[in-house]
Amino acid sequence: MRLLLIEDSPRLRESLAEGLGRMGYAVDVVDEGPRGLSYARLNPYDVIILDLMLPGMDGITLLRTLRAQSCDTHVLILTAKDRVEDRVLGLRAGADDYLVKPFDFDELVARIQALVRRRYGQKNPLIELGCLTLDGTAGTVRRGEDTVALTPREYSLLEFLGLRRGEVVSRIEIEDAIYNERSLPSGNAVDSAVCRLRTKLEQFDDGPRIETRRGKGYVLVADSA
Repeated sequence: MRLLLIEDSPRLRESLAEGLGRMGYAVDVVDEGPRGLSYARLNPYDVIILDLMLPGMDGITLLRTLRAQSCDTHVLILTAKDRVEDRVLGLRAGADDYLVKPFDFDELVARIQALVRRRYGQKNPLIELGCLTLDGTAGTVRRGEDTVALTPREYSLLEFLGLRRGEVVSRIEIEDAIYNERSLPSGNAVDSAVCRLRTKLEQFDDGPRIETRRGKGYVLVADSA
């Protein structure tokens, strides 16, 4: 899943990007309002994490501009402004959630996960893919009591395909979902990532399978468990 973090504090920006990156999120980071607006317009993010007190353009103005331009990306405001009227203003400006600094990292992750599920119409954090269960809260894939070993990128790819299961997903959509601007793939990187994940899934006779649709992309097929 791809996130945009718009935060002007270098220390917080770096720590959040690192922590979310370790969990498999592809995170783009921006330190001021106008650039954040440009990124949000140009890229299909799953969630935007938005500070309110930004140089160049404040977060409320940025958010209102995005909503006026029909951008429907989920936005989580992350700010030190903790008054009730500030929260009401943010939510009425179009935010989907509001979290006050200082905050607990696990709570931030849980809120991001909830917004991602909402984006894909997935209420249950558990995604059943044949004999496998993908737990979006824990970031794990299990077969019964056994954990399936996946790299963070393989997990992100399986989660994205799982949320879009049954749909043909193009290579460009996969690039947009699991890579950030600092790790954009080159050549056949997406095909290679799909191939590695497909190989791991093929060990399970009753597990999900990734099929190629020539000239269109990939589709994850999973029978009901």
